[in-house]
Amino acid sequence: MFNYFKGGAIMKIMAALVMLFVLSLFSTGAFAQTLEDRVKILEDALMKQQETINEQRKFIEELKAEVKQTQPSALSEGSAPKQVVETGQIQQQVQELNEKVDQVVEAQRKVLPSEFNPSIGLVGETVFSYRSRGSSQTGSDRPGGFDVFQRSVELNAAASVDPFAKAYVVANASADAHTGEATFGIEEAALQTTSLPWNLELKAGRFFGEFGRLAYIHDHELPFVNRPLVLSQYIGGESRTDGLQVNYLVPIEHYVSLTMGVGDNFGGDAPNPDNPGEFRRIGGLNFWGRLSSDFDLTPDISLEPGISAMWNPSTQDRGGPVALPDGGTLTERERRLTGVDLVLSYKPLRNNQFQSLTWGTELLHSDNRYDVNNSVDPVFSRSVNALGVYSYVVYKFHREWSTGFLFDFVEDAHNNKAQTTAYSPYITWALSHWNQLRLQYTYTDQNAAAVASGLRPDHAIYLQWAWIIGSHSHGWQQR
Repeated sequence: MFNYFKGGAIMKIMAALVMLFVLSLFSTGAFAQTLEDRVKILEDALMKQQETINEQRKFIEELKAEVKQTQPSALSEGSAPKQVVETGQIQQQVQELNEKVDQVVEAQRKVLPSEFNPSIGLVGETVFSYRSRGSSQTGSDRPGGFDVFQRSVELNAAASVDPFAKAYVVANASADAHTGEATFGIEEAALQTTSLPWNLELKAGRFFGEFGRLAYIHDHELPFVNRPLVLSQYIGGESRTDGLQVNYLVPIEHYVSLTMGVGDNFGGDAPNPDNPGEFRRIGGLNFWGRLSSDFDLTPDISLEPGISAMWNPSTQDRGGPVALPDGGTLTERERRLTGVDLVLSYKPLRNNQFQSLTWGTELLHSDNRYDVNNSVDPVFSRSVNALGVYSYVVYKFHREWSTGFLFDFVEDAHNNKAQTTAYSPYITWALSHWNQLRLQYTYTDQNAAAVASGLRPDHAIYLQWAWIIGSHSHGWQQR
């Protein structure tokens, strides 16, 4: 497969392919630009269907005439069985053709306006919880003690734009941690191609960039209640970005997928609003990539490895200055993140609806550069290397029931001496494909450096209730 990369770097090839796609969009006859053109395409398709129906009806009439000609007025004893068999075969063919014609006619009756209606779905998620510490001692934006949190109300719509692309929108209303008021916002709104040559797929707009294993998964789709600590700290939650992403399916027998993207933000931590910058050079953008594959070790066991990387050469003071224990501050100037993930699944072919075992893990390495400013030394630059990992196992023992365990470990991205560890057993009851309950207990431990920063060990219990109505293209059951 390396022949595809001769003569230049991967980024040059991807840039050339994107340019060819953009040029093709503006070439004559690439696709319909107006609603009238799209209606004209549908009318032409219906005319072709009508021609097919007419041809099939004509053929049926010819077969019926042939059947009548082959029916003798009187059959001799020797030839009767053979002629009866031939007549029966012809009648069966006529019946099959009649059924096919009926199917075409039924398809033709589809109302034209429905071709433009998107599939719409709604997801709701409520989290009931109790935490033994207050928010100042846990670092959470949710209060300690008893809490009810409507974490999301997600409205999504998806449809084909034309024969060459599809689009989707995900709007989310999340409650503010302090006021409880829901803030409506667009989580995703992207256009995705469906018919590019050379195994390419292009996505543009606002979407979750493909990095790692769970960073581009919505909260209600996770196999546990809360997002792993390392993803929350190093990425900022979900890997949301406004940008462009290209996926390339390597043309070999084995499945290998390569994804590369560029965007202005990456994750939940936006640039500092007090210092947005009036001019952004190319180094101010985020660049990411992911290489993944899939191996069938046995008919029942599969292995899915992946590697990811993200680089922001010149961050726009992401999140603002961070206070240090000695009174100084850290201001981020460069962001570098790499990761390795692995999922091992056992799903028996004969019983996968009632039994399965999945183990997943991901290791992330953060290597960010900061400007340090304190009262002792002048401003200088410092890199902080930090590691984080999560690992989970899920055992499905019934069509509706599964149980699992999540292990979390993360070093603070600003102070790698401060370490947090969490242990979370949980059980999930999937009442149906549209209704799910999950009970989880989490114990969070802090080392001495983390305690010095004000954090404390914590016990928590969560009850998550999530539901779906309508269509949901990225739901936990892939509806």
